[in-house]
Amino acid sequence: MIVTAAGTRRVEIRPPGGLLHRQMARPQTRPLSDDALDLIAHRFAVLGEPMRLRLVHALFTGEKNVTALVEETGGTQANISRHLKMLTQAHFISRRKDGLQVLYRIADPTLFQLCDLVCGRLEKQLAKQAGAFER
Repeated sequence: MIVTAAGTRRVEIRPPGGLLHRQMARPQTRPLSDDALDLIAHRFAVLGEPMRLRLVHALFTGEKNVTALVEETGGTQANISRHLKMLTQAHFISRRKDGLQVLYRIADPTLFQLCDLVCGRLEKQLAKQAGAFER
């Protein structure tokens, strides 16, 4: 077993005379109640909308007001405000007032890790698919 820099465990399996196969060691899990599963599903559902992902991505570089987010994402002010409200209610982002402005920022630091995991996996998957066409 190998522990990576990120602290995840990886098991390397090498069959006799075969190629090395890497398998991620599964973290120990505990049973989840139906209520817990509903909460988890809701958190994923909040992130399951492309405009909300655009907003999260835009906030990765720091605090922004609604006007800056409208310009960066191309959405309407009303639509952006609605999505910001949902992200705030889910505690993914937070807001603070600065005079007449309301500034939004990432409140849940695990969003950075989650996006890195998902994007990294998609990148590998797409590279593999693209490689299949190069032959």
